[in-house]
Amino acid sequence: MNSIVMHWVQSGGYIGVFLAMVLESACIPLPSEVVMPFGGYLAFRGHLHLGIVILMGVLGNVVGSLISYYVGKFGGRAVIRRYGRYVRLSERHMDAAERWFRRRGDWVVFVGRLLPAIRTFISLPAGIAKMNAVKFTAYSAAGSLPWVAVLGYAGYKLGQDWDSMTHYVHPLIYVAVILVVGFIGATVYKKRL
Repeated sequence: MNSIVMHWVQSGGYIGVFLAMVLESACIPLPSEVVMPFGGYLAFRGHLHLGIVILMGVLGNVVGSLISYYVGKFGGRAVIRRYGRYVRLSERHMDAAERWFRRRGDWVVFVGRLLPAIRTFISLPAGIAKMNAVKFTAYSAAGSLPWVAVLGYAGYKLGQDWDSMTHYVHPLIYVAVILVVGFIGATVYKKRL
């Protein structure tokens, strides 16, 4: 799967990055952990520009998220029951996502876009809950930016040592997630005081 995704990004360039990230956010489990670092690597090699790779990644995430959001909003749970198995999504997953969404509120979309696995599916419960579409889009874009930027930048910086990059990318992702979630948690805590 990874080699297919890399070939797609390499042959499609910016459009390849955009489409791969649309699919990833539209509940098709394509690994953004491969798409964005490889886009960064292509920028390191001079084939693409890193800023545009990141922009295409964020735009792809937003468009894919909106597709999932509207599927959830207009199709509801019936869509999950009927087609969820094709993207490895069960009602149990949706139950957990909806509970988390109800307990934490709208900002969970922002945080969810930063977390592996959850980021792919957070849009469906937001749509089912009929979250405000403008707010949803803003949170999705804001949450996608750090994820996409860290992965793209990691691919760019580790371009000279691409083969050993997988050893470095996962710790970078987790550090970024911890920092962002910590910041959000501190902000929410201060607002409640």
